[in-house]
Amino acid sequence: MQALGWQVCVLAPLVVLLGYVIFGMVGFGATITNVPLLAHLLPLRFVVPLAMLLDLFAAVALGTRLRGQANRAELMRILPGTALGLVLGLTLLIELPQRSLLLLLGGFVLYAGISSLARRPGAGPLHPAWAIPAGIAGGIFSALFGTGGPIYTIYLSRRIADKSEFRATMARMILIVVLARLVLLTASGLLLQDHLLLAAALLAPFAAFGLFLGNRLHHRLSAQRILRFVYALIIVNGAALILRAW
Repeated sequence: MQALGWQVCVLAPLVVLLGYVIFGMVGFGATITNVPLLAHLLPLRFVVPLAMLLDLFAAVALGTRLRGQANRAELMRILPGTALGLVLGLTLLIELPQRSLLLLLGGFVLYAGISSLARRPGAGPLHPAWAIPAGIAGGIFSALFGTGGPIYTIYLSRRIADKSEFRATMARMILIVVLARLVLLTASGLLLQDHLLLAAALLAPFAAFGLFLGNRLHHRLSAQRILRFVYALIIVNGAALILRAW
């Protein structure tokens, strides 16, 4: 860890803690927060599998606990497109150069943040046919950066009105996607990078503590305020990533 520099050793745990406080509160948001911030500190092809390993712990902890409330019908609609998107996204992650990946990540999180902040509350429900394109797009960005959460959120939030059911369905969706990414990243060799498992083990306690805090705060703070903070944060970070890679 000394070879990584004090900035990484100090800032990376704080980033992970913040991401999983958000995850515990709203059922998603850890990776869309963590990956763009950690990409300033570590190579992106190291950050993506690292975030996946941390997501695996959190998704199992929250997804299994809330499984009885998940909307299985909506999950079955969106999963076929997600499977196709995951394969396409992994291909891009392996083939694209680092600069192109940073530009793509920056552009995606910038768009996701702006569109989410601009989205009007109370929009009508989406037609179920949107599950296929939403699944494909979510799968692509889940495999590329682990950031498919906002896409799944847009679709599922306009299909599921109940707050607890939506949170449980999102947590189950993330669990399924993380397990699929585990298989794909293992097959691609990206999980075999030096020091990856050590970094995940050192950061896991911060993820666990953040998840604990987020669960405690879930019923005490407004989810909408937290989401607006997350979207504002990723807008700033998306712009920073684009400037860095330009």
